[in-house]
Amino acid sequence: MTGTNGRDLSRRGFLAAGPAAAAAAGLSACAGSPPATSPAASAVAGAPPTSAPSPQTLAPSPGAGTGPGLVPGGPATAVTHGPRDRPSVALTFHLGPHEAGQDLGLAHQLLADAARLGAPITVFAVGQWLDEHRDLVPTVLAAGNELANHTQTHPTLTALPAEQVAAEITGCRDVLARLAPTEGRYFRPSGTSSATPLILTEAGSAGYRTVVDFDVDPLDYTSPGADAVVARVRAGVQPGSIVSMHFGYPGTVAAFPRIVANLRAAGLTPVTVHDVLV
Repeated sequence: MTGTNGRDLSRRGFLAAGPAAAAAAGLSACAGSPPATSPAASAVAGAPPTSAPSPQTLAPSPGAGTGPGLVPGGPATAVTHGPRDRPSVALTFHLGPHEAGQDLGLAHQLLADAARLGAPITVFAVGQWLDEHRDLVPTVLAAGNELANHTQTHPTLTALPAEQVAAEITGCRDVLARLAPTEGRYFRPSGTSSATPLILTEAGSAGYRTVVDFDVDPLDYTSPGADAVVARVRAGVQPGSIVSMHFGYPGTVAAFPRIVANLRAAGLTPVTVHDVLV
């Protein structure tokens, strides 16, 4: 399930999607997004902007092992995809303040479409944002979706020292343990498309055995439009793929039903990350 071959194959398929895709292929997921402390990024449904605390104010929590299957130990294992011999695909979505003008209406629309289509998704949530919008948690989980850890404040994790990386991971872990105790078994770093050795070490110390990267990235956070998102996912997806997308972008929300239809037409079933990996 691990390794870079799946990612390389996906990137080649993605680059074939067109010159615009090729120009952007070097970007990592969320890397072009505004930082979590941006006032514009904190504006939600007309509420006044708020500023996220600097990661320096966070401290790693003393206890690890909260959440299902979290066992502190050695470095976590990074996975980019599941087994290639099973016809399932995990559609994952990042949720939090890193999308400028995060629109709760778009979040509800995407979740409603996932429920209507019977296409469960994995939601990698930013802990601080989720804590401030905890009323959304039952809606996220209502249709068999999965909640997972996408750091506490969404920094560029590769730019932080070990203690701040640890605080970002454990901060979101503890929010999930409080708001959704049966969820939160996976972690995905912010500001990078792949986990570094330091990130794997700190994730393992926080109890995570698996860090979830991805092998299909349609770069939807660059707002290329629904047609481009659909085409890029179709070009890169394979059995076992893990697709990285985002809440907060109208093109992504519009693309979602077509992505699900294309998967099913190709004989692939949308499932959660947990189901694609087990």
